Amino acid sequence: MQEKPWYENWFNSPYYHILYNNRDESEAFKFIGKLIHSLNPSPSSKMLDVACGKGRHSRALYEMGFDVTGIDLAHDSIEEAKKFEADKLHFYQHDMRLPFRVNYFDYAFNFFTSFGYFKTQREHDNAIRTIAHSLNKDGLFIIDYLNVHYAEDHLVKSEQKKIDDVTFNITRWDDEDHFYKQIQIEVDGKTLPYFFREKVAKFSLGDFTDMLSYQYMQVQDVYGDYQLGHYDVRKSPRMIIVAKKTPR
Repeated sequence: MQEKPWYENWFNSPYYHILYNNRDESEAFKFIGKLIHSLNPSPSSKMLDVACGKGRHSRALYEMGFDVTGIDLAHDSIEEAKKFEADKLHFYQHDMRLPFRVNYFDYAFNFFTSFGYFKTQREHDNAIRTIAHSLNKDGLFIIDYLNVHYAEDHLVKSEQKKIDDVTFNITRWDDEDHFYKQIQIEVDGKTLPYFFREKVAKFSLGDFTDMLSYQYMQVQDVYGDYQLGHYDVRKSPRMIIVAKKTPR
């Protein structure tokens, strides 16, 4: 299952959606509501949801009255998201490393550690470039990423989750540059002959500051949790960065 990049196999797998379908969406929507309240965007704002998945968070932004476009690499997720399209809600299968609408959006979002998956630094830089170029003058990019130091200190090395007739045996570890998660799956007590593996880069605030500055984006604020609390490099579970596009 590893011939393609891990995210292409995993994000298009039905087991990915089973495992993560029970995430606390109420917390996610409260966070998005609090974030929008803090940003106070104009009602006419155009928003880009990068790595939107099935579009649940794009729909939340749309229901708040904004013009929203979601993009994601996973074909199956976008096909599901398209069922909810409306006049001001659109979804496209698109690779975030490739250009997408230049100088168009007022805000771009990347929620819940939907970044850091690629093999090379150049690919990550290309993704940041795509997002920066998609923003109009003074546009804002908000990326919600794990806090590396907190994640290292709170790494759960193994756990088992049972959802209906599917059991997920999850193993986690890390090295100097990445976090890893291996998922072995049992269905009706039978172990599948393959496994899935997630790999996420250990990007620090300094790393993001550099990547963003290369694309003429400047960090404005950093929050440490979904209540938009103060960011503490050791104690905060999240690293939520607000960056603004600056003149060249």
